[in-house]
Formats: sequence, C-alpha cells, structure tokens
Amino acid sequence: MPLDQRGDSAHSDVMTGQQDDFNHLDRAGRAMANIARSPRLTVNVAVGACILLAWLFLAAMAIRGAEGRIPGVSGPGDALLRNLPRLPLPDFLERFFALCLSPAPLDGSAGVQAGALVLMWFLMAIATMLPSAAPMIRTYCEIADTARIKGEPVVHPLVLVAGYLSVWLAASAMFATLTLASHAFASSGGMLDPVVGIAGALALLIAGLYQFSGLKEACLKKCKNPFSILFANWSARPIRVFRLGVAQGLWCLGCCWALMLVMFAVGVMNVFWMALIGLFTLIEKQTASRVPTRLAGAILLVWAAALLVVSL
Repeated sequence: MPLDQRGDSAHSDVMTGQQDDFNHLDRAGRAMANIARSPRLTVNVAVGACILLAWLFLAAMAIRGAEGRIPGVSGPGDALLRNLPRLPLPDFLERFFALCLSPAPLDGSAGVQAGALVLMWFLMAIATMLPSAAPMIRTYCEIADTARIKGEPVVHPLVLVAGYLSVWLAASAMFATLTLASHAFASSGGMLDPVVGIAGALALLIAGLYQFSGLKEACLKKCKNPFSILFANWSARPIRVFRLGVAQGLWCLGCCWALMLVMFAVGVMNVFWMALIGLFTLIEKQTASRVPTRLAGAILLVWAAALLVVSL
C-alpha cells in the first residue's frame, strides 16, 4: 500500500475510533487515557473523593471539638468521639479546626475566622448535599453520553458540578455569617440558657414549618425530576452548563436550606446530625411520596415545642 494511502487509512482509523483502545500504552497510561475518554468515570471519582474528604475533615474536626469540651457539657456522641483514635494532623489543619471551633476570634483574626467558617460550612454542604445531587449528575452524564455517541460536542460534567457547588459556597457564606453573629451574641453575655433554648426552638420551628410550604414542594419537585430541566436546557457552551448547575443548586438550596438551620439547634459541628440530614435529603429526593417530608416537618415542630417549653 502506498505511503499516502497508509497514512489516510491510519487517519481514518483514528477518526472512527478503531485505534482508540490504547493498547500501545502501559497499564498506567491506559488507565489515564480511559479516564480522560470517559467523563462519567472522571466525575464519579472526583465527586466521590470530594465527599469522602469532606467527611474525613469534618470527623477529625468533630473529634477535636469533643476533646475540647468539658465532660459535664458534652454534646451528643462526644463520648464515642473521644474514644476514636486521634490522628496527628498538620499544623495548618489544627489551626483551621481551632478557628472553626473557637466561639471568639483567635488573636483578633476575625477575618481569618470568617473564612474558616465559610470553608467549614462548605465542607458540610459537600458532605450532606452533594450525595443527594447524584441523580442530577448521573442524568447529565447519560444525556452527555448520548450526545457524544451522535458526535455532538459535550461540556464536561464537572462544569455542571462546579455551578451546583458555587450556590452552596454562597450559602456557606450566609451560614458562616449567622455563626459569627451567634458567637458575637454569646461573647456579649447574651447566650443564657433560656435564650439558647428559644433560639434553637425558633430554628427548629422555621425548619418544621418550611417542610409544609409550597416553595419547599416546588423546589423538591425540581430536584426529583432533573431530566426534563437538563434536556430542555441542553447546551454545548460551558457557561450555559455552568448556569444550569447554578439553577440546579438553587433548587437544592431552596429545598434544603431550612434543614441546615437544624445544625444551629443541635450544634454546628454535630457530625451525627450532619449524617442524619445528609441521609434524609438523599431519601427525600429519591422518594416519590411526600410522606418523609411531612413526617420530618411534624417531628421538627414537636421538637421545637418541647424545647420551647423546657426553655421557658
């Protein structure tokens, strides 16, 4: 075969994917090439790693918090956390944990503490909310696979995930502001036991009432049915896919922001309640019935009433 024909044949093979098995590479090279060729695998690995790292950071922070509390005023699960192994951590992580767990700025570093609290809430959002976004991410990957088979350009799923997480980063800044406000109120001497109880009851009341609201139902419906939204707004432009992720993040925030307020009633770094909220949001978005939502709302309202009676 003439050289130019062999070149054309090789070019045709590459274009049709016949040479796309990467057999000429070593094992590590083939693994990296397959990851690059499969966006779904990449996004699954990246999202899974983010969730795992977030939980590891939060668990380590919870252990440090349990060790620093007086046994007489221990929070739920502190006895179990104190018995877990205390792994040595780099100095910057110890500093980060101290900034998050301290009720007042350390050495006048109010700005640094604010940034640490934003990061802490963002880790909480990744740990509790990102798993519930898995159906949305999976749906995007399925549509993207179909488009790629047809030869259409596709934006990487991580762009969608970045848009989704940007909403929770903004929400983390708001929750961090509330945390700083509560710290400031405590340092001024206003955090007496009745006041703490009433504030916790108010947070539970808001969260419970919101479970029965029309806005909650509308946002939850959007979270449960991502296919129609993703398909109707499909685009090959990264900025539009990023905005699509932002839209999905807003629906998720509208669905779950009130549940995050529960953390102010049970303790911001209560890792057990974080896990419970994360599990509930995952079940709530996967279940067609509204029973879990209404049941959770009823429990929160009863809890709020009981806490209010005890506080008064």
